[in-house]
Amino acid sequence: MDYKIDEMKASDWPQAAAIYMEGIRTKIATFQSEAPGWDDWDRSHCSACRLTARSGDTILGWAALSPVSGRCVYSGVAEVSIYIGTSYQGQKVGTALLNELIRLSEENGYWTLQSGIIRENAASLNLHKKCGFREIGYRERLGKMDNGKWHDVILVERRSIVTG
Repeated sequence: MDYKIDEMKASDWPQAAAIYMEGIRTKIATFQSEAPGWDDWDRSHCSACRLTARSGDTILGWAALSPVSGRCVYSGVAEVSIYIGTSYQGQKVGTALLNELIRLSEENGYWTLQSGIIRENAASLNLHKKCGFREIGYRERLGKMDNGKWHDVILVERRSIVTG
């Protein structure tokens, strides 16, 4: 498959939000029940580290960072979000996106990337581990889905060896 990875733009959000909704519907990608509008999403994510994988005008997946805290001591620590369209999963789009997000994050001074992944989301856990994240623990029955099911969340992190 031929695609390129580049910066996410506001005009990409309708397709990115649709991919996010595909993840939401799985009930193992996030505890969110709706995709936010662009303005809310834009405010809550780091402006320097947001990417899309695209083939022509089609967004295949996206990845972005959000700050874990507003305190200056945590300025180099961010939470990873990555979502791949259902039709493009298993084709290494996620690996390419996450590796590029890691590279870009280090260029921008991030020394720790972290994710909280619902235990049943084996694909996301495997992707993160393949890209150098390590499991650091879990939180038991952390969140309850709108279907009433409780889920454990696996905590993973990646520490940079080039910054921080």
